[in-house]
Amino acid sequence: MDTVKANGITLAYRSWGPQGAPPVLLLHCRGADGADWTRIAERLAVGPRPRRVYAPDLRGHGRSDWPGAYGYEAMRDDMLGFLAVLGVDRADVVGHSLGGAVACLLAQHTPGVVRRLVLEDVPALLPLDPPRPPAPAPDTDPPFDWAMLRDTDAQRNAPNPLWWDHMGRITMPTLLIGGGPTSVIPQEEVALLASVIPDARLVTLGGGHLVHEARPAEFLAALVPFLEAPSLPDVTSRTPS
Repeated sequence: MDTVKANGITLAYRSWGPQGAPPVLLLHCRGADGADWTRIAERLAVGPRPRRVYAPDLRGHGRSDWPGAYGYEAMRDDMLGFLAVLGVDRADVVGHSLGGAVACLLAQHTPGVVRRLVLEDVPALLPLDPPRPPAPAPDTDPPFDWAMLRDTDAQRNAPNPLWWDHMGRITMPTLLIGGGPTSVIPQEEVALLASVIPDARLVTLGGGHLVHEARPAEFLAALVPFLEAPSLPDVTSRTPS
């Protein structure tokens, strides 16, 4: 693993693939870290069109700093700083759950940084009704800062209304990947998010919330053509068999 200083904190990250290859930024879900993407990253980093893949640990996770403050916008600014320090002007960005929400904010705030956007099982960033109750304290120390859970729950319950209002600013090609009926995320919320992003398409692969882990082959079969095609592939919404 390597580290960089960005946005006032230290971010740890993993990387794969040849230097100078087209960059891909992978953002993990809440409670995980960049290692969660290893199987996908290893595939993207090889082959006739290898990619330079970066998978950072978000603040409060893994080996990145745990600064005690975990706003979604702070995570967005971390990623802007991360790319800038690495000298990456523009990247494809793939985000899962929390990482997908951060990717949305990045894409609407600085759209020139994001070439193509992929959102794995990401719900609409609207207030939860009923609100998510506080999570019970763990019996053992988790591999993330418990304050991160508290802060992100609060923002998920009552998100900044501008996040939703600015979804129309996400103008790059966008692929949403849904986890199907066994996901903890209501799939109508994934579809709603797809409906407000101007150049978005939705494919439902099934496998639950952890699509890239449960169905890596299907995930890659949707992801790779989307990233590599000179014009967008005809990805249509479908449900798992």
